[in-house]
Amino acid sequence: MCYNVLCDKYATRQMYGYCPSWALGWEYRKKAILDEIRHYSADIISLQEIETDQFYNFFKPELKNDGYEGIFSPKSRAKTMSEQERKYVDGCAIFFRSSKFSLIKEHLVEFNQLAMANAEGSDNMLNRVMPKDNIGLAALLKVKESAWDPVTPEVTQIAQPILVCTAHIHWDPEFCDVKLIQTMMLSNELKTILDEASHSFRPGHKFDTNSVQLLLCGDFNSLPDSGVIEFLGSGRVSMDHQDFKELGYKSCLQRLLPSENSNEFTHSFKLASAYSEDIMPYTNYTFDFKGIIDYIFYTKTGMVPLGLLGPISAEWLRENKVVGCPHPHIPSDHFPLLVELELMHTASAQPPNGLINRR
Repeated sequence: MCYNVLCDKYATRQMYGYCPSWALGWEYRKKAILDEIRHYSADIISLQEIETDQFYNFFKPELKNDGYEGIFSPKSRAKTMSEQERKYVDGCAIFFRSSKFSLIKEHLVEFNQLAMANAEGSDNMLNRVMPKDNIGLAALLKVKESAWDPVTPEVTQIAQPILVCTAHIHWDPEFCDVKLIQTMMLSNELKTILDEASHSFRPGHKFDTNSVQLLLCGDFNSLPDSGVIEFLGSGRVSMDHQDFKELGYKSCLQRLLPSENSNEFTHSFKLASAYSEDIMPYTNYTFDFKGIIDYIFYTKTGMVPLGLLGPISAEWLRENKVVGCPHPHIPSDHFPLLVELELMHTASAQPPNGLINRR
């Protein structure tokens, strides 16, 4: 499950005047959000816009009762704040069912630090990318043997590692260059995490980083035709892509992501998006904007999607005159994404057709 819950401080009357005040209040929404999470009962849950205080004092204890462990990190600005202010900084969380997975390692990806470290030769890296304090959060999980019950797994699948990553990429449409660079930095960090893990996983059993399944999800604040989604989905993006805005990032990005091809930046993860536009016409639904900006990507060589949670019916939205969310029945301005994935026994397994569970 991937879900941007809309944290309290962004849920203002100015932004969401169409939602009744009582339904916009956090006390009301947090219960509805938790109900939504519990209703779908996913094994892995990635959340964005979780306030620090709400993670530790609400979501973590509540979901612990349901058998989940969780990790969290606030956006980078929290480091510069007092303890009191820090409570209200939002960030990303990953929960996983502890009966099925154990945490090998967690990893925080701070885009402002990476921008600063790789800014040589580009003022825009310092002036545009570095000030944005978005983050990615990754959890390297090991599949427990009990998770395969009643199936008998192959030896190679016992303790199969899965790298789960969630991210919240910068929001402003004027900064499409920043979004693309943050996403490229993220893919590079994920590769580094896997390279490091391959040396330390099960003594005497090096695992091939290509055998690790990657689940990458989050609010990428990018439409399906953006450079961000092109890069993630196809594994490549042209160095002259319009989203770079001709702002002279090329030399520092070439150092960050060395590429054999002099015309494009690439990554080696073979990713597919669980959702296509014909299934989900929008993941973010407000009065001013309706579009797809949330995604779940998975390694297509090792996982097969068995079913998806479809969109809320357009007819229901019309009949109930829902001009935007949040709404008394919909606690966030984002809809949760949910995909059921099967870890494949062989790389040649074929996905079944059309198993889409409508809401």
